[in-house]
Amino acid sequence: MLKKFKLSPIFEAFDDMAFTLPVQYSFLPRFYRLASVSALSNMMVPLAGIVDIAFLGHLADIRHLAGVVLATILFDYLYRVLKFLRTSTNALTAQAVGLDDSKGVLLALLRSGLVALTIGVLIVLLQYPLQKLGFAILSGSPEIEASGVDYFCARIWGAPAVLLNFVLIGWFLGREMNGIVLFMSIIGNGSNVALDYLMINKFGWESMGAGLATAASQYLALITALICLCFTIQWQILPNAVKEVFDWAALKDTVVLKSNILIRFLTLISAYAIFTNISAAMGTSVLAENGLILQIALLSQFTIQGVGMTAQTLTGNFKGKGDTQKLLPLLTVSVMTSLLIAFVIAIVSVIFPDKIFGLLTNHTEVSQHINTYTIWLLPLLGFTSIAFMLEGYFIGLKEGATLRNAVLIAFFLGFLPLAFTAWHSHNNHVLWLGLVSYMLTIILALSINLPRTIGAFNQLSSEPLTSN
Repeated sequence: MLKKFKLSPIFEAFDDMAFTLPVQYSFLPRFYRLASVSALSNMMVPLAGIVDIAFLGHLADIRHLAGVVLATILFDYLYRVLKFLRTSTNALTAQAVGLDDSKGVLLALLRSGLVALTIGVLIVLLQYPLQKLGFAILSGSPEIEASGVDYFCARIWGAPAVLLNFVLIGWFLGREMNGIVLFMSIIGNGSNVALDYLMINKFGWESMGAGLATAASQYLALITALICLCFTIQWQILPNAVKEVFDWAALKDTVVLKSNILIRFLTLISAYAIFTNISAAMGTSVLAENGLILQIALLSQFTIQGVGMTAQTLTGNFKGKGDTQKLLPLLTVSVMTSLLIAFVIAIVSVIFPDKIFGLLTNHTEVSQHINTYTIWLLPLLGFTSIAFMLEGYFIGLKEGATLRNAVLIAFFLGFLPLAFTAWHSHNNHVLWLGLVSYMLTIILALSINLPRTIGAFNQLSSEPLTSN
């Protein structure tokens, strides 16, 4: 095993606290050990995007910045929806590890990897129709669209690496090798920064350079993961595992995506896509301003998702083991932790907007008005942190229908009416209110269902224990 990649010396201090904690909070060392690495690795993703924006935001022509903001919507649709590869691989691997099934652990990787590679190659082959369809739906001037197309056509070649990385991340997380995931993120996103500087500043490739830098960094992360993989698999059982890869019944189970979770991803991405599209309709400056603020929002959200992934895993684990007395403490700790992260990021951005956004662009027509809208980060990030933790809680309980209903209500009743009003009135504040309303509506819809789950826990805990 690759123990040195698990960064255990950094987090071993958490384990020393376990004996002083009440039983219902005994999960805290494990929670913060896993959440710390997951949050750090997740944070690397938006940081790389922020670096792209920062390099492009300092070019003389602002259309490159606006074009990349627009094109990023298409990749959000492609990649966020396909994150089921990471989730399903994580679940299959964790189950096999729990059963001490070494062959099952390998099969989870091989089958998921086959699916990911197939989809990634198809995306590359179908890139032209995907590009045409995507930019036909999005709004932007011809100059902005041209810059966005350059970015899209360069970055799309990284699709196979992105999807294989999803699988490998899920596989390593399922084996609690979170240190390898963090190492992948550092290599991938660190190289993205260096390549951005080289291709944008030195070579002058502008938006195309940003896309190429991102694609190349994804392959470097993949190479890093494959090297780590070579030290972690049991080579002696690989030949037998390979023979069972094409068990079509098992392969079908790997491919099937839970429709309720898919709807959750689609509504969230659609809300942000509509937000960005309406921003573009309001003008290039508004699109650039909103795009810069969204980069800060995404930094917070990706970091919070690292906490949410840990909460989701432990929720399912506690429910499966019958440790229901830990579920509400886990939810409480997750919400408080995510709120702290969100408010630190939001407050720093609101108090020091000139310094924060000055790092991203030197265009005064953008920076001089951005202060007007940064205040929306406080309610947006605060509500988002609570909403994401509640979503993780219900996913962990396998309450997919509850989550589906909540996000659909939030999208159609909480977001769309305000988004339409913003588009009709060209009011950017109303547009930001739409995103805040979306997250708040999710919180309200899911909170209504909390008493029902609590009642189920109380009933379960009052029943006599039986052996399995």
